[in-house]
Amino acid sequence: MKLFSSTVSRTQKVVILSIAVAGTIALYLLSHQFLPNLLDVTTLRQWIDSFGIFAPAIFVLLQTTQVIFAPIPGQLLALSGGYVFGPFYGTIYSLLGVAIGSGIAFLLTKRHGRPVVERVFHEDMIARFDGFVDRVGLVGFTAFIMLPGLPDDAVCFIAGLTEWRLRTFMVAIIIGRFPAYVLTVYAGGEFASGRFVVGGALIGVLVVFSIVGYLKQDAILDWISRIERRIRP
Repeated sequence: MKLFSSTVSRTQKVVILSIAVAGTIALYLLSHQFLPNLLDVTTLRQWIDSFGIFAPAIFVLLQTTQVIFAPIPGQLLALSGGYVFGPFYGTIYSLLGVAIGSGIAFLLTKRHGRPVVERVFHEDMIARFDGFVDRVGLVGFTAFIMLPGLPDDAVCFIAGLTEWRLRTFMVAIIIGRFPAYVLTVYAGGEFASGRFVVGGALIGVLVVFSIVGYLKQDAILDWISRIERRIRP
């Protein structure tokens, strides 16, 4: 039995269909025209720099887009952010874009219900995380998105099915995303400064954690659930 349910009006169906069509078009354009270049950090830096004073806005828009449509690895963009803007502004722009994208994902599901989640993600993904956010609470959710390698963007959509307010969700997002993004952006800044050993070491640590997170998703979910049960009054 699915833990969430929602009814969908004709207007909601039209809106959801429109979002799906727009997302498909955006994915096509990104994958065929931009994605090959975006996967190269040096090329991405040159491309972002070409926008001049609008470069920060373009970068924030890219970070926002990767949360909603996910064709661009968010950590790669964060690395490029540090490479282009330096550790301080790279972190600010990265977190701003991720926060906006996460908020949009949350509000889309909050406004249009479960069908948004069902259209965006496979059934096995939904089955794995159905009820997870409600079950682990705010602390567990924050801990989950703090770990790299986990499908945190998917959980942002699913979080919209809870009774949380946007403000509560955004606080958790900023706190949870902060550590990994700070390290990634800082690594990008180190690469830009020619300190390749430090930058490479930081990336190596993040890669190891990402691999462990990806391979041990179920164990991590179980661990977070058990911790939440212990600390919840």
